[in-house]
Amino acid sequence: MVAITSIERRAMVSLATIFLLRMLGLFMILPVFAVYAKQLNYVTPTLVGIALGVYGLTQALFQIPFGFASDYFGRKPLILFGLILFAVGSMVAAMSDSIYGIIVGRSLQGASAIGCVIMALIADLTREEVRVRVMAVVGITIGISFALAMVLGPLLSEFGGIKGLFWITAAFSLLAIITLIIFVPTPVDALKNNELIPIFHLFPKVLIHPELKILNFGVFVLHASLVALFLKIPIALQGIGFEKNTAWQFYMPVFFSALLATIPGILIFEQKKWVKYGIAIVVLMLAISEVGILYFFKDPIGLAFSIWLFFTAFNTLEAGLPSLVSKAAPVGCKGTALGIYSSAQFLGLFVGGIVGGWLDSYYGVIAVLLFCVTLAVVWFLWILQRVREV
Repeated sequence: MVAITSIERRAMVSLATIFLLRMLGLFMILPVFAVYAKQLNYVTPTLVGIALGVYGLTQALFQIPFGFASDYFGRKPLILFGLILFAVGSMVAAMSDSIYGIIVGRSLQGASAIGCVIMALIADLTREEVRVRVMAVVGITIGISFALAMVLGPLLSEFGGIKGLFWITAAFSLLAIITLIIFVPTPVDALKNNELIPIFHLFPKVLIHPELKILNFGVFVLHASLVALFLKIPIALQGIGFEKNTAWQFYMPVFFSALLATIPGILIFEQKKWVKYGIAIVVLMLAISEVGILYFFKDPIGLAFSIWLFFTAFNTLEAGLPSLVSKAAPVGCKGTALGIYSSAQFLGLFVGGIVGGWLDSYYGVIAVLLFCVTLAVVWFLWILQRVREV
């Protein structure tokens, strides 16, 4: 196995840290926002859904333009600009007393669409022989940040509520900027690697690719379900006795045990002959977990198991799908495929918030959860159809 050099290790650790700080800021409001939002002016369930999901829309819109711009202005300047924009969005949300101000702030947070640029910088700073390992570390960091956010969000919200969380998010952005300036190496122009930057004229080829269509739809489903569920999960926890200041006691064992439970699934994804069946099984788990959340909405043990099952499936798919996209992408189209995949991912967050909030406003929790189940079942059936075709 080729050893990672000191420069590559420095790039890996520093960029993973930036990802961790940024994703913590985005995710920390998920487990508490639906509860704290009731204190904001002009709040409705639909607007709560928009506030949760709107950053997904701006991420989807700006992810690919940021990648293009980094070719002309450099990776590090674009990452710096994105982190500053993220900090500004966090401060706008922190200073707002209305749901509309939160929506504006979250939109600005999402407009800092630097994920694609960070991945491209990793490609610039690493050799091909070690690049997969470095990217795997960054991918694992994202999963860890989500699990940490589910625990830290309820804990830190005690020190200033939702406003306090946004101020903490702004502080995380400043720490990420310091990390970028001091610790992230600057690539030599001659070594610049465009493997992970989308190419516009390849979009049609990637969009109609049969394998990629399923994977793009899948990540859309995954993140639409995530945001829609978190419109109701905090409310469900209140119903079984976990208030804002004690919700972390529920989230900690559920999320960290779910993170550990993803390891067997990820290993199955690496076995080529089993991968399609593996995806189908995990997606079926996703659908079953959503039915369970609906059925056990007021039962502590049943709800805990159902949420654990959901996040076991979610984390497994979140970790495995990008690798499958990379493998399925036609030669020379990897960056384009990953760019479209990322846009589908963030578009799912937006649609999940919009549709989930609207359904909650007019039809309640049952409609929200049936929406999630329907998406998962459609994805499952599409996978089965594709397995039969090949």
